[in-house]
Amino acid sequence: MTRIVGPERVRREGQAARDLVELCGHLPLAVRIAGQRLAARPGESIAKLVGQLSLVEARLDTLRAGSLQVRAAFAVSYRQLNPPARFVFRRASLAARPDFSPETVALLANVSARQAARCVQDLSDAGLLQPHPGAERYRFHDLLALFAGEQVSEEDDPARITAALDRADRWILRRASAAALLFDVGDRAGTRCADPDPATAPTDREAAHAWLEAERAQWLAALGRAQAAGRHREVVEVAEAMHWFSDRTLHWELWTEVFQRGVDCARALGSRRDEAIQLNYLAWSYNKCLHDHTSALATAEAALAVARELGDRLQTGWALNYAAEALHRFGRFEESIARLHEAAEQLRDRSDPLSRLAELTTLNTLGRQLRQVGRADEALLMHRRSEVLCGVGARGESQDLIGLYLASCRQHIGNDLATLGRWEEAEAPLRFAVARFEAALMPAWCEPARLDLGRVLRRLGRHREAREVLTLAREALARLNHPRHGEATAELRDLDGPGHRATSR
Repeated sequence: MTRIVGPERVRREGQAARDLVELCGHLPLAVRIAGQRLAARPGESIAKLVGQLSLVEARLDTLRAGSLQVRAAFAVSYRQLNPPARFVFRRASLAARPDFSPETVALLANVSARQAARCVQDLSDAGLLQPHPGAERYRFHDLLALFAGEQVSEEDDPARITAALDRADRWILRRASAAALLFDVGDRAGTRCADPDPATAPTDREAAHAWLEAERAQWLAALGRAQAAGRHREVVEVAEAMHWFSDRTLHWELWTEVFQRGVDCARALGSRRDEAIQLNYLAWSYNKCLHDHTSALATAEAALAVARELGDRLQTGWALNYAAEALHRFGRFEESIARLHEAAEQLRDRSDPLSRLAELTTLNTLGRQLRQVGRADEALLMHRRSEVLCGVGARGESQDLIGLYLASCRQHIGNDLATLGRWEEAEAPLRFAVARFEAALMPAWCEPARLDLGRVLRRLGRHREAREVLTLAREALARLNHPRHGEATAELRDLDGPGHRATSR
C-alpha cells in the first residue's frame, strides 16, 4: 500500500490504511487494486475508501481499478472448477463462519461425506478455500466468501437453498443436543435425543466437547434459524440439553444468546414452566459468562415471579440463588445472604436429585458470602454441611457429578481455612479441587482454585512453588477473560515485591 500510495499519505492516515488492508483481507490483488484507486485520486482520503469498503454488499464492486477486478479474478478460478466442485463451493458459503468441516458442507450440498471431502480439497488446491493447519476444517477468505455468496444467490433456486439450510440445521441441532446430553446428570444422559448418525456420533464426553466446540458457530447459527422458522419447541429442547454442558464452559459468552432464545421460545409456546427454567439459565449466564449483574438480577427476579406463581420450589430456589449472586456483586450483602437462606429453606429436605444439587450449590454460595463478610467460622460450618451432603450423594446421580460438587465444596473449605489463618490445613482441599476440575476439563473452575492454592502456598513461605502455580493461574485466567485475573497479577506482584526473600521451598 505504501509503495503504491506513497509513504506520506499512508503516514498521515495510518489507522485508515491499516483498516483498508484489513478490509482487503490482506489479499495482495485486492490491496493493489485499492492502492491504485487511491493513487488515481490523490485528493481523496483513505478513510473515504474504507467507508465504501465497509459496505459488505458493495465491497466486490468497489475493488476495481481499470482492468483489474477482484471479482473477475475469482470468476476465472471458479469457472475452471468441475460442476460438483462449483456446487460445493457455492453451498459452502451457507456455512457459518469462521470455519467449517467437510461434514457441514456435505449436509448443505446434500452429497456424501466422501464427495464433500474430495471437493473441499480440490477447492483448497485451487486457492478458493483455506485449510486449517491442524484439523480437517476449512475457511473462506473474506472476499471469496462474498463471491461465493453471490454465486449461490445467482445460480441456486431460493427454495432449494432454504431446504438445504433446514436439512442441515435439523441434523446439526440433533447432533448438538445428543452431544450435550452426554454431560447431563444421572441416567438421563443421551436418552432424550437420538444422534442423527450413530456411526459417527461422539461416544464420550471428551469427543462430545470437542465436537460442540469445533462446531459451535454452526449449531448456534442453526438455533437462530430454527427460532426464526417458528420451531420453538426444538429451540427449548436444545437449550435444555445444553444446560449441564454450559456449566463446564462458562467462559463461552454465547450462552446468553442460547438461553435468551430459550426464554423467547418458551414464551412463544406459552409454557410457564419452561419460561421459569430458561429465565434461570439466562440469569446464570449473565452472572457467570458476561458478568452483567444488572441484567442477571432483573432476569432472576423475572424467574422468581414465574416460579412462585407455579409453586415450583426448585426453580424458586435457583432464582433466589442467581438474584443473591447479583445482589452480592452490588454490595448488598445482607439482602444477598437473606435470599440464600430462603433458597436453602426452599430446597431443604427434598429427596429429588435436582433439588439436592441445587441445595449443594446454595450452601456453597451461602458459605462463600458469609466468609466474604467476615463470618468465616459460619462459612466453614456451612461448607462442612455441604461436604456431608456430597458424601450422602444424590439418588440417581453419577459419582463424577457429585465429585465436582465436592471439589467446589473443598475449594470453599480451603478458602475458609485460609481466611481463618489455618494455612497448612487449607492446602489439601484446594489441591483436591484443582485436580478434580483439571481432570474434568473445566478451566473456568480449575484456574480460580489454582489461584487460591497459589495464595496459600505464598503464605506458607513456599515462594518458588507459589510463583509457578500463580503464573499458570494468571496466564489461564487471562485467556478466559476471567475477572479474577487481576488477583493473580497482584499476588505475583506482592510475591516479587521489594524485600521479599526468595526461597527454594
